[in-house]
Amino acid sequence: MPIRSRKPRRATIREVLDIAIELEKRTMGLYVAFVQAFPRPEEVRNFWFSMARHEAGHCGALALVEAIVESDPARATATRVWFDEGTVVRLRGLLTGYLREVRAGDVSIERALEMAIDLEASELEDVVVDMLSVVRSPQWRERAIQLLLHDLGDLSYMVERYTGNEALLARADALIERHLGGLARRRAATAAERGVPGSAPRGAAAGTKARRAARPSAH
Repeated sequence: MPIRSRKPRRATIREVLDIAIELEKRTMGLYVAFVQAFPRPEEVRNFWFSMARHEAGHCGALALVEAIVESDPARATATRVWFDEGTVVRLRGLLTGYLREVRAGDVSIERALEMAIDLEASELEDVVVDMLSVVRSPQWRERAIQLLLHDLGDLSYMVERYTGNEALLARADALIERHLGGLARRRAATAAERGVPGSAPRGAAAGTKARRAARPSAH
């Protein structure tokens, strides 16, 4: 179903699902292009492969959401997520332009990391996590957030190791802090529903610590 309004609003999962899958697949395609563009050093290639693999995981998670929606339309209608069509338009434009730039050749590692930060800074991942609520498994949703935090920690590490761009590094660390805050709020909400004290992620320094500790593993 097409979305007519460009103002952020609550949309049904069915409205958003196909768009989210499309954008996740296109993001995965860009990261695969980076795997091919940066075969050396091995650490860089492995990083881009890991990013592409995790995007593939998001597509699989959304396929599960799609199956649940088809088997239980009432639940899909009752579950709504915040959605901004302007974000979709911007992401499609970025992905089209970035893939064209990569195919033209001569993209530096710093430029590729900047592209990744632009994409990861979008609200698409937040929408995907919200859609996972239809599965009714808070543990699964939290696991998805933790994997995202791992990716962002690796991204921040790569910026620090392979560029001297402090502004880009600050953007990467800010993404970690943003998602840590979101995880803390979700944990608090879940704890409130259960009537038990909530546990929060580590403090504001956790983003920097995650970056310094992150080491992309071999694949």
